[in-house]
Amino acid sequence: MFSSCFPELSMAQPALSTEIEFALPPVVHNEQGQVRTVGIEIEFVGPSAERTVQALQEALGGRLVEEDPHAFALKESAIGDLTVELDSRILHPGKQAGTQRGVLPKIAALFGFAARYLVPCELVTAPIPVDRLQELNRILTILRGAGAKGTQDAPFYAFGLHFNPEIPRQDAATITAFMKSFALLNPWLRREASPDATRNLLGFADPFPAEYVRRIADPDYWPDIPSFTDDYLAFNATRNRDLDLLPLLHHFDAQRVRAILPNEKINGRPTFHYRLPDARVSDPGWSIAPDWNRWVCVERLANDRERLDAVGSAYLSFEGEDKSWANVVEQIVRS
Repeated sequence: MFSSCFPELSMAQPALSTEIEFALPPVVHNEQGQVRTVGIEIEFVGPSAERTVQALQEALGGRLVEEDPHAFALKESAIGDLTVELDSRILHPGKQAGTQRGVLPKIAALFGFAARYLVPCELVTAPIPVDRLQELNRILTILRGAGAKGTQDAPFYAFGLHFNPEIPRQDAATITAFMKSFALLNPWLRREASPDATRNLLGFADPFPAEYVRRIADPDYWPDIPSFTDDYLAFNATRNRDLDLLPLLHHFDAQRVRAILPNEKINGRPTFHYRLPDARVSDPGWSIAPDWNRWVCVERLANDRERLDAVGSAYLSFEGEDKSWANVVEQIVRS
């Protein structure tokens, strides 16, 4: 049954959101019988990448590795491997294929020391088992202690929070079900992730085109992977989507994706890439749990074929605006 995703929550996130538990998805194990994993990305400003990773090492242990002056890895910490770096490709030329040591890396390093006041840092975790997500609150506490700042400290900038959950089954039906569920719930997801309308244009990726949503919402739409990929690329040949499927589709059929996007930075992997525009890192009451739990709502609807088809049919017959559909969806996920 599709039960309420988090009945304990009101519309507003409570003051002490770190007490909220992380919900488990309906499918906890992958096809190999292992607990599914999810990687997390958090953007912030304030301390340098080096100072941040040092603070993490002090609290979590592990081995610190400098990849360049603005990119560091923490290996074998208490919660796994982490990386922290300035979030700009041009500041890390050594990571780009064919780059030679010499003048260019030195220029990038110097530029990075100036850019760190304008370019956010990004903390990226290695894949974490979905039943251990509560441990991530330790990271937020460490970041706040190091002086990290987030969205609420920058009125004209939105710092991102990204989830990279492992796909539970690597088949066409699973990909299609997740895409249907996300597209149908997205007006509600976007409203809940950033209820302040004045911020909506700052950090959100573009929503999926209405024509594409109507196409995939059809209860009869259950294509094979090549057909799904062709349809997705026809409407979404961009990384600028809330749910970016390009890494997943590249994992299944790199040649098909590269034929349309030959130069785009895409690393194929069997995960979804869910982008959120709000990381309130310096807020002691902020947790990633509510955002994760809303993602679990997507998984629960995707895992309920009968209900998913019913919601798709309802969407196709709905004549209101997105904000009105968000109200309909809210009742669905809370029922």
